[in-house]
Amino acid sequence: MSTASEMSAQEAQGAAGPYVHVEHVMGTTVSIDLRGCTADTAEAGAAGVIRWLHEVDAAFSTYRPDSAISRIERGELTIGQADDDIAWVLGRCEELRRETDGFFDARAHGSLDPSALVKGWAVQRAADDLTRRGVTDFCLSAGGDVVCRGGREPGLPWRIGIQHPYDRAAVAAVLQATDLAVATSGTYERGSHIVDPHTRRAPRAVVSVTVCGPDLGTADAYSTAAFAMGHEAAAWTLSLDGYEAMTVTEDDTVFTTPGFPLADPGQDTR
Repeated sequence: MSTASEMSAQEAQGAAGPYVHVEHVMGTTVSIDLRGCTADTAEAGAAGVIRWLHEVDAAFSTYRPDSAISRIERGELTIGQADDDIAWVLGRCEELRRETDGFFDARAHGSLDPSALVKGWAVQRAADDLTRRGVTDFCLSAGGDVVCRGGREPGLPWRIGIQHPYDRAAVAAVLQATDLAVATSGTYERGSHIVDPHTRRAPRAVVSVTVCGPDLGTADAYSTAAFAMGHEAAAWTLSLDGYEAMTVTEDDTVFTTPGFPLADPGQDTR
């Protein structure tokens, strides 16, 4: 709870209460939670996030025949003719394919689909834009991918629940952080949509992989690659530089890397 002096300081600066907006975009539900800023700043910041994510959806959706990605796949548009964001994302996908020995692949299902990078990359860009606008305390969540900065209240870090892979009403773990990107890959929203690109089959042995670190796009790609590895996932995440991970296996065994930021059970749970 904020002290009287902290509340007075916020009020003097014109700070509003939590500003929350939920938007359906990119095939998922996006939640925007902004704290400690004026109502005008919050509304402008949220509007910028929404506008950007819809622009990304229009350019990258594989379900829209007029998107740049669909046109590239049909040979109607070259990467060189597309805008800089398209070229950057596809170039980053190739870097990640090499880095993960092919377990992350924008053509894992045969056709071009960079979605496993795009959602995280787009939300990270939205978070960076909020920071440039002066918003210091916020949490963006997009279908299991989260970026948080600052805190939910003065002195209280954000608490991020990782959905249990078998029980939609339960959490497998709770993280706490003031500046973190968190991505989870599993069968939550789209069923068994992740395949091992080498075999084109759904991996076995793993039901959930969560990766956290400084950049959501990279964390998203790493969690997808690790999930595709199946029983090798937990061992591979130990090699990640600057990123931590939690892997849940079919027999409900949980593996975490040494720095995985689990919340202290004794901390404030509000």
